[in-house]
Amino acid sequence: MIYLASRSPQRAVLLTQAGFPFTVVPSIADEELIHGLPPTALALERARHKAEGATIPAGSSGVILAADTVVAVGRAEYGKPTDDADAVRILTALSGTTHTVVTGHCCVLVNADGSRGHAACAVATAQVTMRVLSPADIAAYISTGEHRGRAGAYALQDTGDRFVVDVQGAKGTVVGLTIDIVARLYREVTGQALERAS
Repeated sequence: MIYLASRSPQRAVLLTQAGFPFTVVPSIADEELIHGLPPTALALERARHKAEGATIPAGSSGVILAADTVVAVGRAEYGKPTDDADAVRILTALSGTTHTVVTGHCCVLVNADGSRGHAACAVATAQVTMRVLSPADIAAYISTGEHRGRAGAYALQDTGDRFVVDVQGAKGTVVGLTIDIVARLYREVTGQALERAS
């Protein structure tokens, strides 16, 4: 069983589409407390932090899966917008750029006695080219509400894809989870292949 330590509906959809059984669990970790690192290290440490803060039902065993996505242009990092004005700032900064999207993944084995075993973590990176956005484009997008809770203030899997000219890398990385990496990390911590639901 996978215990997904994420409130992201996009990650749940990706796992469902892949056919992997999972249960969403809470994490007491506040990933926003981790900052000041390069994008790759930031995504990785935030994912690890979420996994460490996850709680699963007593007596359960399985693998905790946590992930975090960071969008970066050069040294500037863009996470989830704090409000609509911040979303405008982020989209204005990303307009006309080829930016990097990094998703950190972390799997932790949990035994039935509550003890935790090996943790395995990895990152996936994609390059996203966005067309130049006008203030009207940005305002119209903000009015949809899609930007809320999304790293980089846009959702590739929804109407935000109309802003994207090209993606180099896995689309799942941009959406928030790379299934191939999840399967590899699961195998690393359990010694078994991740099986799809029958």
